[in-house]
Amino acid sequence: MRTVRIQDLLVVTLAVLATGCARQFPGPARPQIEANQAELMSVLDDGTVSYNLERLEISMRPMTDSELNRLLPQESNSGAESTNPYTYGDWQPLGESYTPQRFTVFLLRTKNYEFPKIRVNPERVVLRTQNRRTYEALDILRLGEYFRAHAQAWAGNAFRRYRASQEALRRTVYRGDMIFSGQEDEGYIVFEALPPDVTHFSVTLEDVALRFNYADEPVETTRVTYQFEREIFSGYQPPAEETVAQ
Repeated sequence: MRTVRIQDLLVVTLAVLATGCARQFPGPARPQIEANQAELMSVLDDGTVSYNLERLEISMRPMTDSELNRLLPQESNSGAESTNPYTYGDWQPLGESYTPQRFTVFLLRTKNYEFPKIRVNPERVVLRTQNRRTYEALDILRLGEYFRAHAQAWAGNAFRRYRASQEALRRTVYRGDMIFSGQEDEGYIVFEALPPDVTHFSVTLEDVALRFNYADEPVETTRVTYQFEREIFSGYQPPAEETVAQ
């Protein structure tokens, strides 16, 4: 029988302990390959997945926290007092060197050069994961409830920060207005931060309204689904700038 040295056992034990104590860090979401997307879908180099029905284009692109901070720089540079509604800005938990993820955010763009008018309802957007979890998009009302619940005060500097966050949200969230022929619109679709065991997921726009009757009630709708994926890393720190922690 071969003798196992104590040093070897120590190395193995330390390796097991290190693995067990490692944290999970999801990498940024990216589109699955075009072959995994539905008909009429295309995947662009910048990470956008685009649905193209003649001259109607409805595209979705996952956003990283770094991108959201760069797009809202004034709201993202005050540490714990940052007012970016989608991220924690440049704040880091005490004793850590990374910033946790606040939400899962997508940029939704619509370009209508095909129909008299269309509408994408942000209240009818659903994210489904590979392990059968379902998440509904957080519309502006539910996001408002989230920030009211976390408001630290209703007067003074704390209230001004709350108001600044709400103003940034109203400017940038996807509102779901009618998009008439020749018009374009864009805004953010927001979900809660996904658990670190999620590696593949889809985002579906339910009941995209393409035609309406005289009362503006939809008489023709379609369903658009985008497929995404992400890597999960184990360690003590995120492996790259764009990676967020859970």
